[in-house]
Amino acid sequence: MDAARREFRRLLAARGLRAVVDGYVAVLLPSYLLMLGHGAWAVGVISTATLLGSALATAALGAWGHRWPQRRLLVAAAILMASTGLAFGASSAFWPLLLIAFVGTLNPSAGDVSVFLPLEHARIAALFDGDARTRAFARYTIVGSLAAAFGALAAGVPAWVSARLGIEAVTAMRAMFIAYGSVGLAVWWLYSSRRAQPERSGEPGQTESVPLGLSRRVVARLALLFSVDAFAGGLVVNSLLTLWLTTRFGLSAAEAGAFFFWAGLLTTASQWLAPQVAARIGLLNTMVFTHIPANLCLIGAAFAPSLPIALGLLFVRSALSQMDVPTRSAFVVAVVTPAERSAAASFTAVPRSLAAALGPSLGGAMFAAGWLAAPLALCGGLKIGYDLTLWRAFRAHSTPSPGDSRA
Repeated sequence: MDAARREFRRLLAARGLRAVVDGYVAVLLPSYLLMLGHGAWAVGVISTATLLGSALATAALGAWGHRWPQRRLLVAAAILMASTGLAFGASSAFWPLLLIAFVGTLNPSAGDVSVFLPLEHARIAALFDGDARTRAFARYTIVGSLAAAFGALAAGVPAWVSARLGIEAVTAMRAMFIAYGSVGLAVWWLYSSRRAQPERSGEPGQTESVPLGLSRRVVARLALLFSVDAFAGGLVVNSLLTLWLTTRFGLSAAEAGAFFFWAGLLTTASQWLAPQVAARIGLLNTMVFTHIPANLCLIGAAFAPSLPIALGLLFVRSALSQMDVPTRSAFVVAVVTPAERSAAASFTAVPRSLAAALGPSLGGAMFAAGWLAAPLALCGGLKIGYDLTLWRAFRAHSTPSPGDSRA
């Protein structure tokens, strides 16, 4: 158990480091691209490229990843992260930026959509059981949310440096992407120094991941529904929500970063409560009945007449919208066999990433056309439809309680 705790701490450290830089990249990305002379449409297209590239990489991981040790794959992903930050910070033209976004690990959204996610989820599932697993997923998600909140606050650093030191704002922003690459090197060190840990006793067959078999039908249904949720979320990834706040209310990147900081703290608090709520009402009910009011708030924010009302509704949304993340992760690995967990995590992540990749281009096009409320309203409506369909499809399913695990 001590070995499992040590490995879990490394997973948390890597997740936290990645979330810090993801937090400020999502906020700075639109401002950086606009400073380079690219428009709102380019922001959407490059955001789409990041998500589409992550989706294809995750698909490859689900199909062939079981052929290589997870440690080797994590190390390779960290090297790619380091290369992404260095290359993106050194580029200015649209096509090189688009290629780097597609191949690399940049994340324009609030959550983790990279190839790290299914690999780390599989490790967590192998280290813990039952309630302990749900709590571990919650801690993993909480660390990511809290670190991303402070990362968003760091989006104000380029403006501060530019004002105090007289450095051009675009140069200061380039330095932030270089820092992203440096964090990739730190993550590489964490995973390259990790020793392989033995699996828990009593769970034969977990050492080797296998493709989906017995659980294929359940995972396919979940993946289809998750893709609807992800497409809707792609319409208002953090980069586009920053663009909306800037266009609609004139917020600067630093002010938007402050908003995402406080929103991230609310998200962190709600994810800390998620396992306790799930223990009372179940994983599925937690996923659905916290999500619906959050999306009603998003629709309300789209038509809010003033900045305070819009921010208030978005804060309420932040306090509710991510409670489904740790419970969803626990739900997926609980309804499949232990050997299928890595494949299930990948194959539910792939449609989410592919669907999410379509959203930013559509959202950016709507913003460019002047339809500022449309992406938020469409996102909220689609997510409510997803919630109701998910509940109807699985309410009679033999789903486990948070303390149970499928053998």
